[in-house]
Amino acid sequence: MQALAHGSRAMRLVQFRLAAGGEPRLGLQDEEESGSVVDLSACKPALPRTTRAFLETGDAGMAAAHRALESGRHRLPRADVTLLAPITSPDKVICVGLNYRDHCLEQDVKIPKEPIIFSKFPSAMAGPFDDIVHPAESGEVDWEVELAFVIGKKGKHITEAAALEHVAGFTVANDVSARDWQMRRNGRQWLLGKTFDTFCPLGPALVTKEAVADVDNLDIRCSVNGQLMQSGNTSQLIFKVPQLVAWVSRFVTLLPGDVFLTGTPPGVGVFRKPPVFLKPGDVVQCDIEGLGTIRNKVV
Repeated sequence: MQALAHGSRAMRLVQFRLAAGGEPRLGLQDEEESGSVVDLSACKPALPRTTRAFLETGDAGMAAAHRALESGRHRLPRADVTLLAPITSPDKVICVGLNYRDHCLEQDVKIPKEPIIFSKFPSAMAGPFDDIVHPAESGEVDWEVELAFVIGKKGKHITEAAALEHVAGFTVANDVSARDWQMRRNGRQWLLGKTFDTFCPLGPALVTKEAVADVDNLDIRCSVNGQLMQSGNTSQLIFKVPQLVAWVSRFVTLLPGDVFLTGTPPGVGVFRKPPVFLKPGDVVQCDIEGLGTIRNKVV
């Protein structure tokens, strides 16, 4: 399966800190995750230092970044950088529930007729290799590997035909969930169970849409302590990326940097027999073909 395409604007945007410390910086990662990082903040000091602000510069910023990548200057060994979430402090984190056909079958629920939308607070976001903090308030913390995408262009009432023009790229997310708070507490509203601090690891890079040949045919997996728990494919998505952009933009204005989590395939802990939940010391790894791997220890 060919997950990656190669176009003039195909890039892997990252946010990082130098291993020695300092302020966040913007960079471009080689296709190999272990490869070097081009320090855009050194190549083009006039460019913003955060991905969200960079996306607001539009095509001009993308062109400048591509020139920096081609120049080969200011390359840093991977060991010299600490990757952050590729987007931080978005205006919105928009999540979609029950959006894989096989996940609906796992729960014995009907296929939704329209997208089920909820949210996480931006403060839930964590880096691709940061720890997940197990809250004392919950005994049922679960994993959910998800395809995420990021808005690159402002819009309202966007049509499905134009939707991808508003998408900057794709990344890997873990929609960590406290099932007791999601399913039984707080009037069964999902928000509190979904939005504890560190409950949205994201990364390792924002892979621009030009680099992804077919977002509707990507293998997606999650393992815990090396044991495969989820294995699916984005072909099972009920509502695809254009439908989600069009649907949500009926209600709110989408802004550069807004993050969408598109739902999870089957294999989550709560529906196992017996249920399995995360505990301190566990290591959760989420992979999506062509987009990369995030790995987070529960503490």
